[in-house]
Amino acid sequence: MKILKKDSLALGIAIGIVFPALLFVVLYLPSRAFAPEGKDFLVQLPRILMLSIFPNLFTIRYYLKKLQFDKTGRGILLVTFVFAILYFIFYSKL
Repeated sequence: MKILKKDSLALGIAIGIVFPALLFVVLYLPSRAFAPEGKDFLVQLPRILMLSIFPNLFTIRYYLKKLQFDKTGRGILLVTFVFAILYFIFYSKL
């Protein structure tokens, strides 16, 4: 797809949001559907949220190393850091 082969910060931010959102849906729905009696989730929601950030690691590497699109890679990295900070703010037990 030609639209994914651009070097722009906006594309990086969009990719950084869309890929984790897709993985979240893929992990959340079965976890909710196959939960045993008396439990809300098969896997706890904080774990699903943390696992959903992982696709960004592969896309960052792809855009920075293989395609050498710095702006797109920086956008993905920015979103990844924001997600990680928000995760620790909401689920930190300090």
